[in-house]
Amino acid sequence: MHADVEIASIPVSRSLAERQAFARKRLESSFQMWLATGSDGHGAHLIPVALAWDGSALNTATFVKSRTVANIKGHPQARVALGDTADVVMIDTSATLINVPDIAADIAERYAKVSTDPRTYPEGTFVYLCLHPTRIQVWNGLHEFAGRTVMRDGQWLDTPVD
Repeated sequence: MHADVEIASIPVSRSLAERQAFARKRLESSFQMWLATGSDGHGAHLIPVALAWDGSALNTATFVKSRTVANIKGHPQARVALGDTADVVMIDTSATLINVPDIAADIAERYAKVSTDPRTYPEGTFVYLCLHPTRIQVWNGLHEFAGRTVMRDGQWLDTPVD
């Protein structure tokens, strides 16, 4: 293979603006995510869950007595992955727990459209998790590893940082 053919076969990285637009589109259109939490002594815990994006936070629900909830109580942060390994949106979040009767009606309705409706179960069965993005990274291959951070400290970036 000639050098110019090898160079031509390397994909072109998306710009920061393109990656931010991709992240926003993925947040608005996704309804499933991988949710990772951790705790002292139990290590990492990863579950697939439904999501409802409200424009500023990812909302999901899980069982009150789950390992995920115990982890969030001890360490109120989580990592979320949207997409697949070839084109990922990786999101670090701060996390809060919201009792089912206290969730905003519009979020509960949005969530009920993509998953089991926690409001239909006895009180104390489920709890909502509100996940506020603090850092978002977007990449679709090694060629996009540099410049992957599109949000830092909860703010969309104006210039690349990595």
